[in-house]
Amino acid sequence: MPEVDYSEPVNLVCIDLSNPDLTATAAQVRKACLDSGFFYVVHHGIDQDILAEVFEQSRRLFALPDEEKMKLLRNENHRGYTPYQAESLNPSMQPEGDWKESYYIGPEASNVDQGKRFHGPNQWPSTELLPCWRETMEDYYEKVLNVGRRLIPLIALALNLDATYFNKPRMMDEPLAFIRLLHYPGKSSSSESGIIGASAHSDYGMLTLLATDGVQGLQICRNKDSWPQIWENVPPLKGRAFVINIGDMLERWSNCLFRSTLHRVTINAQERYSVAFFLDPNVDCLVECLPSCCTETNPARFPPIRSGDYLQERIEMTYSSTH
Repeated sequence: MPEVDYSEPVNLVCIDLSNPDLTATAAQVRKACLDSGFFYVVHHGIDQDILAEVFEQSRRLFALPDEEKMKLLRNENHRGYTPYQAESLNPSMQPEGDWKESYYIGPEASNVDQGKRFHGPNQWPSTELLPCWRETMEDYYEKVLNVGRRLIPLIALALNLDATYFNKPRMMDEPLAFIRLLHYPGKSSSSESGIIGASAHSDYGMLTLLATDGVQGLQICRNKDSWPQIWENVPPLKGRAFVINIGDMLERWSNCLFRSTLHRVTINAQERYSVAFFLDPNVDCLVECLPSCCTETNPARFPPIRSGDYLQERIEMTYSSTH
């Protein structure tokens, strides 16, 4: 597909989570979700030292020998290591797979949760190889989940719903949330030779919270139906701001009012690390058109579907495409 790269960075809305005026903040969130589907979040409450340690432990994991990482290969519960080119987020443009390696960490399942889809114990590296690694990631998981929980009422208000709308039982009370550590090698992107960090895609779920190491690479295409595709750089903000984007599930939930945005990661000669946090509803949550997003003249565009069914279908498509 033809594409155009803009050298100028995109100007994203910046949300201050310390602002006590939820109505005003939600109006900013709505503007961002209608315009680009991406926004920054600052003053989120996670200390710089904690984020720095997460990135340091991520580097140590990916620096392990391949044979050690392959012992932790991603399992049926979507936890563990994914090697280079094991997935393609856009098989038509990147059939050989994306140039990144990653590691998934999900909620640590209780005995009650055992057997539920996407639930199960995490895979943890050996403490002999990576002491304190598990403690660092579990601590970060709880802290970034709390940031996500603070964003959910803002999303509800931005959709003209009550701030507590998503607090209903079996909706977001036991969210399906995953950390994904990501490492992109020091190669240079080239669509002709099939080298790109993460090929063009939109995220599957509700919300993604992304922390980056400050290395440029993220690009967005605000109009995914445009021709040619116009790609704009998303510069990392100083001070460890999160980059937030909405996913396909929220687009479906909102009846396409909030559109998920096509994005990709290009790579250059510099290694790049990032930490994504995917925040999705309960696995058995019924995703159907929100009451504020449909009318007699604008009926629901999609049939209801369970969150877990939708995610399972999308994940299977991603990983089967490179086999």
